[in-house]
Amino acid sequence: MKVYSLILLIHAVAFLDKNRIHSASIGELFPSILLEHPSVIKKRFFSVFIMSLISPALLYFGMNEKVFQKATIWELLGLRWPGLIQAIIMPLLLTMILFLGPICVQGFNGLWRLYTEPMYWFGSVRTIIWWRNLVVAPLAEEWTFRACMLPLLLQCFTPTTAIFICPLFFGVAHFHHVVDRVKAGMNLKHALFISCFQFAFTTLFGAYAAFLFAKTGHLAAPFTAHSFCNHMGCPDLSEVVAVKDPLKRAGLFSLFVIGLVAWCFLLTPMTNPRLFYNNLFWHKNFI
Repeated sequence: MKVYSLILLIHAVAFLDKNRIHSASIGELFPSILLEHPSVIKKRFFSVFIMSLISPALLYFGMNEKVFQKATIWELLGLRWPGLIQAIIMPLLLTMILFLGPICVQGFNGLWRLYTEPMYWFGSVRTIIWWRNLVVAPLAEEWTFRACMLPLLLQCFTPTTAIFICPLFFGVAHFHHVVDRVKAGMNLKHALFISCFQFAFTTLFGAYAAFLFAKTGHLAAPFTAHSFCNHMGCPDLSEVVAVKDPLKRAGLFSLFVIGLVAWCFLLTPMTNPRLFYNNLFWHKNFI
Protein backbone atom coordinates (compact mmCIF):
# COMPACT_ATOMS: atom_id res chain seq x y z
CA MET A 1 0.00 0.00 0.00
CA LYS A 2 2.85 2.37 0.86
CA VAL A 3 4.55 1.57 -2.45
CA TYR A 4 1.37 2.40 -4.39
CA SER A 5 0.97 5.66 -2.48
CA LEU A 6 4.57 6.65 -3.25
CA ILE A 7 4.11 5.88 -6.94
CA LEU A 8 0.93 7.97 -7.08
CA LEU A 9 2.64 10.88 -5.33
CA ILE A 10 5.63 10.75 -7.69
CA HIS A 11 3.21 10.52 -10.60
CA ALA A 12 1.21 13.60 -9.62
CA VAL A 13 4.17 15.78 -8.60
CA ALA A 14 6.13 14.91 -11.75
CA PHE A 15 3.21 15.81 -14.01
CA LEU A 16 2.52 19.10 -12.25
CA ASP A 17 6.19 20.10 -12.08
CA LYS A 18 6.70 19.32 -15.76
CA ASN A 19 3.66 21.40 -16.59
CA ARG A 20 4.87 24.31 -14.45
CA ILE A 21 8.65 24.49 -14.74
CA HIS A 22 8.91 25.91 -18.27
CA SER A 23 6.41 28.68 -17.52
CA ALA A 24 8.63 30.12 -14.79
CA SER A 25 11.30 31.74 -16.97
CA ILE A 26 8.83 33.79 -19.01
CA GLY A 27 6.15 34.04 -16.35
CA GLU A 28 8.44 35.63 -13.77
CA LEU A 29 9.21 38.45 -16.17
CA PHE A 30 5.77 38.76 -17.75
CA PRO A 31 3.07 37.35 -15.43
CA SER A 32 0.23 38.40 -17.74
CA ILE A 33 1.37 36.03 -20.47
CA LEU A 34 2.05 33.12 -18.14
CA LEU A 35 -0.59 30.83 -19.63
CA GLU A 36 -1.40 32.27 -23.05
CA HIS A 37 2.00 33.02 -24.60
CA PRO A 38 2.67 30.61 -27.51
CA SER A 39 6.26 29.96 -26.39
CA VAL A 40 5.06 28.92 -22.92
CA ILE A 41 2.34 26.71 -24.40
CA LYS A 42 4.81 24.97 -26.74
CA LYS A 43 7.25 24.31 -23.91
CA ARG A 44 4.43 22.88 -21.83
CA PHE A 45 3.41 20.66 -24.74
CA PHE A 46 6.92 19.22 -24.79
CA SER A 47 7.03 18.77 -21.01
CA VAL A 48 3.65 17.04 -20.96
CA PHE A 49 4.72 14.80 -23.84
CA ILE A 50 7.78 13.63 -21.88
CA MET A 51 5.68 12.96 -18.77
CA SER A 52 3.12 11.09 -20.86
CA LEU A 53 5.87 8.71 -21.98
CA ILE A 54 6.99 8.09 -18.39
CA SER A 55 3.54 7.64 -16.80
CA PRO A 56 2.76 4.14 -18.22
CA ALA A 57 6.00 2.83 -16.69
CA LEU A 58 4.80 3.90 -13.23
CA LEU A 59 1.55 2.03 -13.86
CA TYR A 60 3.37 -1.06 -15.10
CA PHE A 61 5.69 -1.33 -12.08
CA GLY A 62 2.95 -0.39 -9.61
CA MET A 63 0.37 -2.98 -10.65
CA ASN A 64 0.08 -6.38 -9.04
CA GLU A 65 1.52 -9.11 -11.28
CA LYS A 66 -1.72 -11.10 -11.10
CA VAL A 67 -3.56 -8.29 -12.92
CA PHE A 68 -1.42 -8.80 -16.03
CA GLN A 69 -2.52 -12.42 -16.22
CA LYS A 70 -5.98 -11.21 -17.28
CA ALA A 71 -5.28 -7.86 -18.97
CA THR A 72 -2.52 -6.22 -20.99
CA ILE A 73 -0.99 -2.87 -20.11
CA TRP A 74 -2.82 -1.36 -23.09
CA GLU A 75 -6.19 -2.56 -21.80
CA LEU A 76 -5.49 -1.12 -18.35
CA LEU A 77 -4.64 2.20 -20.00
CA GLY A 78 -8.01 2.20 -21.74
CA LEU A 79 -6.53 1.66 -25.20
CA ARG A 80 -8.58 -1.14 -26.74
CA TRP A 81 -10.89 -1.60 -29.72
CA PRO A 82 -13.97 -3.39 -28.29
CA GLY A 83 -16.59 -0.81 -27.32
CA LEU A 84 -14.54 2.17 -28.57
CA ILE A 85 -17.32 3.75 -30.66
CA GLN A 86 -19.76 3.50 -27.74
CA ALA A 87 -17.11 4.98 -25.42
CA ILE A 88 -16.81 8.03 -27.67
CA ILE A 89 -20.52 8.62 -28.29
CA MET A 90 -22.29 7.64 -25.04
CA PRO A 91 -20.24 9.69 -22.52
CA LEU A 92 -20.27 12.68 -24.88
CA LEU A 93 -24.04 12.46 -25.25
CA LEU A 94 -24.42 12.06 -21.47
CA THR A 95 -22.28 15.16 -20.86
CA MET A 96 -24.26 17.13 -23.44
CA ILE A 97 -27.45 16.23 -21.55
CA LEU A 98 -25.87 17.64 -18.38
CA PHE A 99 -25.08 20.83 -20.33
CA LEU A 100 -28.57 21.06 -21.83
CA GLY A 101 -29.12 24.50 -20.30
CA PRO A 102 -25.84 26.09 -21.49
CA ILE A 103 -26.24 24.50 -24.94
CA CYS A 104 -29.71 26.03 -25.31
CA VAL A 105 -28.40 29.40 -24.09
CA GLN A 106 -25.79 29.26 -26.86
CA GLY A 107 -28.54 28.54 -29.36
CA PHE A 108 -30.56 31.46 -27.98
CA ASN A 109 -27.51 33.73 -28.43
CA GLY A 110 -26.93 32.60 -32.02
CA LEU A 111 -23.79 30.53 -31.45
CA TRP A 112 -25.28 27.45 -33.11
CA ARG A 113 -25.24 29.32 -36.42
CA LEU A 114 -21.57 30.17 -35.86
CA TYR A 115 -20.75 26.49 -35.32
CA THR A 116 -22.13 25.68 -38.78
CA GLU A 117 -19.61 28.03 -40.41
CA PRO A 118 -16.56 26.13 -41.75
CA MET A 119 -14.38 29.22 -41.30
CA TYR A 120 -15.04 29.15 -37.55
CA TRP A 121 -13.49 25.69 -37.30
CA PHE A 122 -10.69 26.45 -39.77
CA GLY A 123 -9.79 29.49 -37.69
CA SER A 124 -9.98 27.58 -34.42
CA VAL A 125 -7.72 24.68 -35.41
CA ARG A 126 -5.07 27.16 -36.54
CA THR A 127 -4.62 28.55 -33.01
CA ILE A 128 -2.38 26.85 -30.48
CA ILE A 129 -4.70 27.83 -27.61
CA TRP A 130 -7.53 25.81 -29.22
CA TRP A 131 -5.26 22.76 -29.44
CA ARG A 132 -4.19 23.24 -25.83
CA ASN A 133 -7.73 23.62 -24.45
CA LEU A 134 -9.55 20.98 -26.49
CA VAL A 135 -6.89 18.39 -27.34
CA VAL A 136 -3.56 18.45 -25.51
CA ALA A 137 -4.68 19.46 -21.99
CA PRO A 138 -7.68 17.08 -21.81
CA LEU A 139 -5.71 14.20 -23.33
CA ALA A 140 -2.67 14.72 -21.08
CA GLU A 141 -4.73 15.04 -17.90
CA GLU A 142 -6.92 12.03 -18.65
CA TRP A 143 -3.92 9.96 -19.69
CA THR A 144 -1.98 10.79 -16.53
CA PHE A 145 -4.66 11.04 -13.86
CA ARG A 146 -7.16 8.50 -15.17
CA ALA A 147 -5.48 5.97 -17.47
CA CYS A 148 -2.15 5.77 -15.63
CA MET A 149 -3.24 6.51 -12.05
CA LEU A 150 -6.77 5.18 -11.57
CA PRO A 151 -5.93 1.47 -12.13
CA LEU A 152 -3.37 1.75 -9.31
CA LEU A 153 -6.07 3.09 -7.00
CA LEU A 154 -8.62 0.52 -8.14
CA GLN A 155 -6.41 -2.34 -6.97
CA CYS A 156 -6.30 -0.80 -3.47
CA PHE A 157 -9.79 0.67 -3.03
CA THR A 158 -13.37 0.08 -4.09
CA PRO A 159 -14.31 1.84 -7.35
CA THR A 160 -16.35 4.50 -5.53
CA THR A 161 -13.48 5.37 -3.18
CA ALA A 162 -10.89 5.35 -5.97
CA ILE A 163 -13.06 7.60 -8.13
CA PHE A 164 -13.17 10.29 -5.45
CA ILE A 165 -9.52 9.97 -4.39
CA CYS A 166 -8.14 10.20 -7.93
CA PRO A 167 -9.10 13.86 -8.68
CA LEU A 168 -7.63 15.10 -5.39
CA PHE A 169 -4.10 14.67 -6.76
CA PHE A 170 -4.80 17.20 -9.50
CA GLY A 171 -7.25 19.38 -7.55
CA VAL A 172 -4.80 20.36 -4.82
CA ALA A 173 -2.38 21.57 -7.50
CA HIS A 174 -4.48 24.71 -7.94
CA PHE A 175 -3.33 26.02 -4.57
CA HIS A 176 0.19 26.68 -5.86
CA HIS A 177 -1.37 29.35 -8.10
CA VAL A 178 -2.14 31.37 -4.95
CA VAL A 179 1.53 32.41 -4.78
CA ASP A 180 1.55 33.42 -8.46
CA ARG A 181 -1.58 35.53 -8.06
CA VAL A 182 -0.35 37.26 -4.90
CA LYS A 183 2.96 38.05 -6.64
CA ALA A 184 0.96 39.55 -9.50
CA GLY A 185 -0.74 41.91 -7.00
CA MET A 186 -3.94 40.05 -6.17
CA ASN A 187 -5.39 40.15 -2.66
CA LEU A 188 -4.62 36.96 -0.69
CA LYS A 189 -8.28 36.27 0.17
CA HIS A 190 -9.30 36.70 -3.46
CA ALA A 191 -6.49 34.42 -4.62
CA LEU A 192 -7.50 31.77 -2.08
CA PHE A 193 -11.15 32.01 -3.10
CA ILE A 194 -10.28 31.45 -6.77
CA SER A 195 -8.07 28.46 -5.94
CA CYS A 196 -10.73 26.95 -3.65
CA PHE A 197 -13.34 27.30 -6.39
CA GLN A 198 -11.00 25.73 -8.95
CA PHE A 199 -10.22 22.91 -6.51
CA ALA A 200 -13.92 22.17 -5.96
CA PHE A 201 -14.80 22.39 -9.66
CA THR A 202 -11.88 20.29 -10.93
CA THR A 203 -12.34 17.70 -8.17
CA LEU A 204 -16.02 17.25 -9.05
CA PHE A 205 -15.26 16.98 -12.75
CA GLY A 206 -12.28 14.72 -12.03
CA ALA A 207 -14.55 12.34 -10.14
CA TYR A 208 -16.93 12.31 -13.11
CA ALA A 209 -14.05 11.65 -15.53
CA ALA A 210 -12.73 8.87 -13.28
CA PHE A 211 -16.24 7.39 -13.14
CA LEU A 212 -16.42 7.35 -16.95
CA PHE A 213 -13.02 5.68 -17.24
CA ALA A 214 -13.79 3.05 -14.62
CA LYS A 215 -17.22 2.22 -16.03
CA THR A 216 -16.23 2.12 -19.71
CA GLY A 217 -12.62 0.96 -19.44
CA HIS A 218 -11.77 3.42 -22.23
CA LEU A 219 -9.54 6.51 -22.24
CA ALA A 220 -11.72 7.95 -25.00
CA ALA A 221 -14.69 8.31 -22.63
CA PRO A 222 -13.24 10.87 -20.19
CA PHE A 223 -11.24 12.55 -22.96
CA THR A 224 -14.27 13.40 -25.11
CA ALA A 225 -16.24 14.54 -22.05
CA HIS A 226 -13.31 16.67 -20.86
CA SER A 227 -12.77 18.25 -24.26
CA PHE A 228 -16.47 19.10 -24.57
CA CYS A 229 -16.53 20.63 -21.07
CA ASN A 230 -13.48 22.76 -21.90
CA HIS A 231 -15.29 23.97 -25.01
CA MET A 232 -18.44 24.86 -23.07
CA GLY A 233 -16.72 26.33 -20.01
CA CYS A 234 -18.31 26.73 -16.59
CA PRO A 235 -22.11 27.24 -16.89
CA ASP A 236 -22.89 30.96 -16.66
CA LEU A 237 -26.34 31.68 -15.22
CA SER A 238 -25.79 35.44 -15.54
CA GLU A 239 -26.64 35.17 -19.24
CA VAL A 240 -30.01 33.67 -18.33
CA VAL A 241 -30.64 36.32 -15.67
CA ALA A 242 -29.95 39.01 -18.28
CA VAL A 243 -32.80 37.77 -20.53
CA LYS A 244 -35.56 40.40 -20.30
CA ASP A 245 -38.50 38.23 -21.33
CA PRO A 246 -39.61 36.47 -18.08
CA LEU A 247 -41.14 33.57 -20.04
CA LYS A 248 -37.94 32.91 -21.99
CA ARG A 249 -35.87 33.35 -18.82
CA ALA A 250 -37.98 30.79 -16.95
CA GLY A 251 -37.77 28.42 -19.92
CA LEU A 252 -33.98 28.62 -20.02
CA PHE A 253 -33.70 28.10 -16.26
CA SER A 254 -35.94 25.04 -16.52
CA LEU A 255 -33.63 23.55 -19.16
CA PHE A 256 -30.72 23.73 -16.70
CA VAL A 257 -32.79 21.76 -14.18
CA ILE A 258 -34.10 19.28 -16.78
CA GLY A 259 -30.55 18.60 -17.99
CA LEU A 260 -29.27 17.94 -14.47
CA VAL A 261 -32.20 15.67 -13.54
CA ALA A 262 -31.98 13.73 -16.83
CA TRP A 263 -28.22 13.31 -16.36
CA CYS A 264 -28.75 11.87 -12.86
CA PHE A 265 -31.29 9.35 -14.17
CA LEU A 266 -29.22 8.34 -17.21
CA LEU A 267 -25.78 8.26 -15.55
CA THR A 268 -25.90 4.58 -14.55
CA PRO A 269 -27.70 3.01 -17.55
CA MET A 270 -25.64 4.93 -20.13
CA THR A 271 -22.36 3.82 -18.52
CA ASN A 272 -23.16 0.15 -18.00
CA PRO A 273 -19.82 -1.73 -18.39
CA ARG A 274 -21.52 -4.31 -20.64
CA LEU A 275 -22.15 -1.64 -23.29
CA PHE A 276 -18.40 -1.10 -23.60
CA TYR A 277 -17.25 -4.74 -23.25
CA ASN A 278 -15.47 -3.72 -20.06
CA ASN A 279 -14.12 -6.90 -18.44
CA LEU A 280 -11.27 -5.29 -16.50
CA PHE A 281 -10.64 -6.50 -12.95
CA TRP A 282 -12.67 -3.77 -11.24
CA HIS A 283 -15.88 -3.86 -13.33
CA LYS A 284 -17.62 -6.49 -11.14
CA ASN A 285 -17.45 -4.18 -8.11
CA PHE A 286 -19.90 -1.72 -9.66
CA ILE A 287 -23.56 -2.07 -8.70
